Amino acid sequence: MTRLASFTRMKELMTLHYLEAKTTKEKPIIWLTSGAPVEYVVAAGALPVYPENYAAMCAAGHQALRLLEAAEAEGYSPDICSYARTDFGQDLLRGGPAGGLPPPCALVCATNICRTVVKWFEAVARKYRVPLFVVDLPFLHDGLTRDAVAYALRQFEALAGFLAERTGRPFERERLFAAVALSRETTALWRKTLDLCRRRPAPITALDAFVHIAPIVTLRGTAACRDYYEALFREIEGRVERGEAAVPQERYRALWDNLPIWDRMRWLESFFAERGLAIAAATYPNSWAGIDAAAAGSNDPLEALAVSYLRLYIHSGFAQRAETLVRLIEEFSLTGFIMHSNRSCKPYSVGMYGLREEVSRRTGVPGVVIEADHNDPRQFTEARTITALEAFIESMEPLAG
Repeated sequence: MTRLASFTRMKELMTLHYLEAKTTKEKPIIWLTSGAPVEYVVAAGALPVYPENYAAMCAAGHQALRLLEAAEAEGYSPDICSYARTDFGQDLLRGGPAGGLPPPCALVCATNICRTVVKWFEAVARKYRVPLFVVDLPFLHDGLTRDAVAYALRQFEALAGFLAERTGRPFERERLFAAVALSRETTALWRKTLDLCRRRPAPITALDAFVHIAPIVTLRGTAACRDYYEALFREIEGRVERGEAAVPQERYRALWDNLPIWDRMRWLESFFAERGLAIAAATYPNSWAGIDAAAAGSNDPLEALAVSYLRLYIHSGFAQRAETLVRLIEEFSLTGFIMHSNRSCKPYSVGMYGLREEVSRRTGVPGVVIEADHNDPRQFTEARTITALEAFIESMEPLAG
């Protein structure tokens, strides 16, 4: 990816996190899904661990295939999410970059990213004989409602009680507000960092954003995470001031919709760079890009937190998704968009061909759908992908000037 000094710091942060998770005797280990309100876990004095994030690390390091095959040999269907299969495989083989995940004392799962995670975490709960708390967040078919926010807040309050019971100590509201405040600072910095790609040439690409998303998923609500994104923003802001481009001779600018293809990040980077295409925006990184008090219609930080977990792109109806794509294409001056029809992530991929037609009609720019999988390398066909992407690039109008 783009050469950034912050990459070394990110690797240090993530290494220290997994070392602590594997060795701690003081902090309870709680596994979470990526859409769960981690601020409550941080406030409870527990250590959050994300199997999804770990599965992505396995794939990015080309270690996922062995784990996937182990899970399938154990009887897990190839049709279920490749993140889940990678996790089941690491549990069987103690494999991956950290030698497997530490066992949880409890599980927290939220329904705002997909429903597969509920069944996945139920299987883990049975394996380790630990309790599972499901944070039920209503799908926003037609936009945010006050009832949805109130319901989410009741779920959060019940989660606080669950965590107090599991940790054996009272839940401290002051620590919660401190964690939420740090999350708000961190997500605001991430938003500012992503927005730097509105500039031409883009100082980084969305492929870089996919890589640098790891701390905000795993360490949100901590000072170390906030400090990391402050340094990352300053470094990339410096690239803008110096006119440094992630893609030399930037001729095209596109959006990436859906999760990345972790096993093919380097390949995609080279493919796009050789053709002067900068992936300047993406929907997935925006999921961690702001806890907006104004959006909640209240100064209450917990209401703002509830809104941020409800208003995820993947948790919205097609009309809202189309609005988001159109807005990003306009704000980032994009010449096209790429949609990853992700075999593992049905909620993200359903209706994608119709969505492509609608967004192209409204923006006048072309879109392409490529078929692959975020974690299973066997689902990527290089020749077919090259043919689709080259035709897409030929259909775009180059940038003027």
